[in-house]
Amino acid sequence: MREYMTMICKDCSNRNYRTPKKTQQTEKLELKKFCKYCRKHTAHKEYKK
Repeated sequence: MREYMTMICKDCSNRNYRTPKKTQQTEKLELKKFCKYCRKHTAHKEYKK
């Protein structure tokens, strides 16, 4: 089963992406993605409500 989570930029803390994640996976997901607010590729980490 997959659940959707939000990704936030580490630099500006804006919520930019919504990606699926396996529910069995316990570690925090961190990906390098493009931030339209910073206008560059930055690290995005998992954000839980």
